[in-house]
Amino acid sequence: MKNFKYFIFAISITIFSQNTFACSIFYYIDSKTGKIYFVNNEDYWYDVKPYIQIIPSSKNEFGRIWYGWKNFGQGGVNEKGLVLDGAVTPEQKIPTGYSEPKKKNITDEILAKCSTVDEAVQYLEEKKIALKNAHIFLGDKNGKAVIVEWVNGIKRMVTIKNNRLIATNFNLSDTIHTETCWRYSVINKGLDDLDAKNMEDAIDLKVIGNVIGKAVQLPQSNSTG
Repeated sequence: MKNFKYFIFAISITIFSQNTFACSIFYYIDSKTGKIYFVNNEDYWYDVKPYIQIIPSSKNEFGRIWYGWKNFGQGGVNEKGLVLDGAVTPEQKIPTGYSEPKKKNITDEILAKCSTVDEAVQYLEEKKIALKNAHIFLGDKNGKAVIVEWVNGIKRMVTIKNNRLIATNFNLSDTIHTETCWRYSVINKGLDDLDAKNMEDAIDLKVIGNVIGKAVQLPQSNSTG
């Protein structure tokens, strides 16, 4: 069983224009130790009161912890080592027969019922869930990770390659609309540097935090200040 670390480096509410989002997420397996890290930044402005919800295990549900607001889970982890997060993307057409989970806390439902990436993907399919302006990032303690996207009316899945999977705010599977994201490139370069380290150079949460830290979107002034 791999050692699993879930690390929210920066749950930061920063001031942007209304339509600006800057979420950065990665799942990384240290090839030297087998340790797994799931890390994210939440850099955006929402006029909400966020909180961390901790729910103990029960007879039919796994123990879980998630971050969110108004009974909406942005991301979290459960006792089985399943992690989930989401990021805003350009709006797309969702597949026929699918619908958005309005008024449902799918983060909580998935973490309560699913123990692996495969089970979470199956849950999304059984419920015919799709998001028109976001993708869902899933990872587990077994070394499996996937980003589920709905692009041009088709469900697509981007799986982990080598020892990493990275997501920001564009659809990785969109072959028509492509974007250059400096945060994606910075994270990928940082993980390359970690892979190149000597065996004697330990990788820990501080080192991982420095990788995601370089992708933090700093506050910017707008018309309201």
